[in-house]
Amino acid sequence: MRNLAIIPARSGSKRLKDKNIMMLNGNPLLAYTIGAAKASGMFAEIMVSTDSNKYAEIAEQWGASVPFFRNENLSNDIASSWDVLKDVLQMYKEIGKEFDTVTLLQPTSPLRTADDIISGYELMIEKSANSVVAVCEMDHTPLWSNTLPEDNSMVDFINEDIIKTPRQGLPNYYRINGALYIIKTDYFLSANNIYEEKSYALIMRKEHSIDIDNIMDFVVAEAIMKHILNENEVIKYEISNH
Repeated sequence: MRNLAIIPARSGSKRLKDKNIMMLNGNPLLAYTIGAAKASGMFAEIMVSTDSNKYAEIAEQWGASVPFFRNENLSNDIASSWDVLKDVLQMYKEIGKEFDTVTLLQPTSPLRTADDIISGYELMIEKSANSVVAVCEMDHTPLWSNTLPEDNSMVDFINEDIIKTPRQGLPNYYRINGALYIIKTDYFLSANNIYEEKSYALIMRKEHSIDIDNIMDFVVAEAIMKHILNENEVIKYEISNH
């Protein structure tokens, strides 16, 4: 299979200015995703979709390609990642390049490893999947959650059956972590969404599933990278050999 990795990295982040290139444990955030993609050995091409010359220079320094810049109408807050992917695939097609699969790798998931990517492709082959989407187990069950009325009353906040159920008796819930989406290109371009027929979940470890959206996420990711992941983790070395 010819596999394409697309790393979307626009420059207009509002919560954290230039978060995609913020220095995390000594390297730009974007570098960790490029490093994991390279170390996986799964891709014919690893490209960064950006609207910034500065981001493009950093991407190329770390081994990704930037064959074209993102269209202006896809560089704002309302543009979806899926629109970006479709636009990239169309631009590649116009220069005579087509791919069997497209993989979305968000740069805000710096603890996703090469092994996570490899496991995703192994699952795709094993299941003959149209798409593989990374998830992780939720820290807290949503069954203990609800909306609140204006007076913040707790009446009927939790279903009575749930109140009586021991924590250990509650089912495990999972959330999409945003770290990895692998999709057959033909399926992606024809389906209404990627969660339809033959879509499967890849369960990732929680510590690999940090998605950096604000400064607290950034601090947590740096703490995990420095103090929790052991020396055998690929994150430790795949970034240092770019």
